[in-house]
Amino acid sequence: MPSIIHDTLNALFRSRPAFAVEILQRIYDPDLSTDTYVEVTSGEFNDRHLRDFYADTVITLGPPKSPELAIVVEVQLNPVEEKRLAWARYAASLWLRLDCPVVVLAVCATDKVAAWAAAPIVTKLPGYSLTPLVMGPDQVPAITDPVEAAACMELATVSVMIHGQSRPVVEAFVAALAKVGGEHAPQYYEYAYDLASVGVKQNLEEIMSSTAWPVYSPFAREHFGKGKAEGEIEALITFLEARGLTLTEQARLRIAGCTDLAQIQEWIRRAATADSLDDVLAP
Repeated sequence: MPSIIHDTLNALFRSRPAFAVEILQRIYDPDLSTDTYVEVTSGEFNDRHLRDFYADTVITLGPPKSPELAIVVEVQLNPVEEKRLAWARYAASLWLRLDCPVVVLAVCATDKVAAWAAAPIVTKLPGYSLTPLVMGPDQVPAITDPVEAAACMELATVSVMIHGQSRPVVEAFVAALAKVGGEHAPQYYEYAYDLASVGVKQNLEEIMSSTAWPVYSPFAREHFGKGKAEGEIEALITFLEARGLTLTEQARLRIAGCTDLAQIQEWIRRAATADSLDDVLAP
């Protein structure tokens, strides 16, 4: 069963497929351009009855009907020899389907797996061998500049996974989130949090707890949610008093002890029209 790290790394490529092209620019061909159409396409390769093959992520570069390049992105966390043979089959099948050059990009979290993945794959078809490209720790820089991190948040996210024990890497990543902003920042934070080791999660959490960053991670939602709940409680009590709904000591204790932000907000909505305190706090 795929792990959360496997699925999260694939999500980075699927959410913005140009990321795969940018990686190839770094390790394969600097002349590749993302100024053309880039999309995720089918990763299904069925070559015989009862035997289905599915690549992790397949990305094409160029017009859909006549792409210039196809990229098979395979996330590999452990050496599995059968997978390397499948990669060769994927590349051949995709070449037959699209009639364009095909590269296999193996995304590996450790040097050991990266070295294993980079070895040429010799098949039983005479003359056909495949040498995968590898994105491993050596190909992922330790990004400590927020501007550089913001320029490619996907790479910055993977940098946190690989180099996050270095606090400047995590600080640059979190600072870049502020530059990215909007709806994308929370998603990148969740990606990084899912990919991080326990120690790196601690770095992320320490930064979240010592700054005014928005609520992005499960830890941050809990940490900052408590503070927000306290503010909502104060607003609720002020609202009730302004409407002349006298608080009993029991009701005051119940409200003050509530940590469920959604419940407090529901009480505030009820307080706008309720005729009594019991109507506000009703189950």
